[in-house]
This record gives sequence, structure tokens and C-alpha cells, in this order.
Amino acid sequence: MTLLRRSVCLVGLFLLACGSRESAVVSIALHPSNPNIVYVATNDAVHKTRDGGATWEQFPAFTARRVTTLAIDPKLPATVYAGTMGDAIYKSPDGGQHWLPHNVGLKEHVSFINEIIFHPDNTELIYLATTVGAFISKNGGREWEERMAGMKEVHIVTCITMDHQHPRVLYAGTTGGTYRSEDGGSSWQKKNQGLIPDDVLNAAMALGVNVLAVEPHNSEIVYAATTKGLFRSTNRGEYWEQIGQELSNQFISTLALHPTDPKILYIGGPDGIRKTIDGGKTWQAQNQGLTTLNIRTISISASDPQLLYLGTNGSGLYRSTDGGQNWAPIPLTGPDHTPPKV
Repeated sequence: MTLLRRSVCLVGLFLLACGSRESAVVSIALHPSNPNIVYVATNDAVHKTRDGGATWEQFPAFTARRVTTLAIDPKLPATVYAGTMGDAIYKSPDGGQHWLPHNVGLKEHVSFINEIIFHPDNTELIYLATTVGAFISKNGGREWEERMAGMKEVHIVTCITMDHQHPRVLYAGTTGGTYRSEDGGSSWQKKNQGLIPDDVLNAAMALGVNVLAVEPHNSEIVYAATTKGLFRSTNRGEYWEQIGQELSNQFISTLALHPTDPKILYIGGPDGIRKTIDGGKTWQAQNQGLTTLNIRTISISASDPQLLYLGTNGSGLYRSTDGGQNWAPIPLTGPDHTPPKV
């Protein structure tokens, strides 16, 4: 196994590729306004439901590739992007029926895409987190430019997020902590105070940032889910404090913020889902109905915050309609696809 491949598996880029295939859900993309439409990527394919999970269709174009992340254009939700492990970016203009490669300008060795985000007002402006850095497209993915000025210490960008109140402000998570950009990604500054000491920054796998999220209604608050705990900044990343130290497992693979209540957060990792309703002071396990506690990703519906989807590393997809109190398995069934064995 190459060093890069080993890093990808160990650092926790959503725990990719180290488990079973169809029972591992690696990415979930929820339609911005229609809660019945959901896209799910497994290690084998991309699946779509139009009826809230009752039936699914599978897009066979991806059966030969491993999709690592999905993203729906928030202004044109029929447009879907898929980042892959091995073939960079694909774009569908018609809800997944047809896919075209969109790789011009991506370096030949940019094969692993970790996250795709959009500018909230101009969705032709797209940012990528990849294993060789951050990239930007100004024309809906037709051409890409590298944006790594200031990221001299690391190249693996594990995640990327945007302050939607101030869209030129971006945050990037890496295998060596966090960076902030004030100019739309043209330049970056390291923001690790309280997150990772400089003297251990160069240590192998000292700390990897798996997910970053900006509080929707207070952009001073930023969360970082990492391989060594959950951190929060109340001053735009200038200083980080660890929260949830009482959690039994400090490897946090996924994070979701409630769209309207800043005190409600969900986190997931190797021992299940935890929820806080008091801004991280206390946490409650939310694992009722799960047969596997190894959590890879969680998504919360913007139109119905009680509706959540959960991807696991061993037993597929789950849904909750009561804010995470109970989970029900959702088999990826359809006319051309048999249910996965779990």
C-alpha cells in the first residue's frame, strides 16, 4: 500500500475504502427543498430516490468507480456533482441520468475528491477539497484552478466549508489542522491555535480534520470534527477549544448542525451518533435502531430538521424522522438492484 493510500485510510477521510462495499455509505446529498429526493453514494454506485427511500435507482456509469462525495447545486438541484477516487469529478445536468467528466485543469494525479461546495449566490463558483490541495472552478466545473497559496505544510485537504454570510471566507481542513481564507481561496492562513501544537504538527497523523462547519446564523462560530475530538471556535478559527471531552471515543468522522437551532448538533464516529441540545455541554447517545455503530456520514434536511439520513460502514443507510431518537434501515432497493446484505 502506498503512503498516500495508507494516509487516506488512516486519517479518516470519511473512513473510505477500508470496509465492505455496498453496505458502506460514503456520502449523502439531500435535495435543498424536496425531502423526498436523496442521492446516496456507496463504494459501488450512486443511488437516487424520488419517494423518500421507498424505491431507488442506481446509476450504472459509476459501478466501475468509487464515488467519494456527492453535491447538489442548491440553485439548480437537477445538477449533481460526484467526486471520485480514481477519476476526479463528474457532473450530471439531469438528476443523475447522464454524467460527464469535468476535469480540465485538475492535475493528472488529482484523483481523490474529498468535498465539493458551492458559492451560495453563484453556483457556477465551486470549490474542491482534494488529496493534493484546494481547487476552484468559476464556470460550473468546466475548468479548475489550484488554490494553495499559504498551504505550504500540507497538501491533503480533507474538507472545505464556506461562511455563507460572508462567502469570500472559506475554511479548509487538512491532515495538519485548519486554514482560513479571506479572499475566496486565493490565499490561506494556518489557524491551529488550541487545535494542534506546532511541535507535533509534523508528526505522522498528528491530527486530521474530517469535517468543518460554520454556524449558519453566527459566522463567528466554527466547528471542527477531527481524529482527536470535536473543537469549536467562537472567533472564526483564531482560537479553538475542545468540547465533548467526556465522549468515550474522540474520533469524530461526521458532524451536522441544526439549520435553525444553534444549540443542536449531531456527531458520529466509531461508536455511534451523539446529539447535544445545549451547544455541546452535554451529549446523548442516539443509536436506537442502528445495527452498526461505525458511522461514516450524517445529513440533516434543511426543509425538515427532524429528518436525518445516516451512512454507516457496515449496515448501509438509515433514516430518522424524529430528530435522531429512532433510526430505521433504508435498503437501497429498486427495479434493477437487489438489497445489500447487512
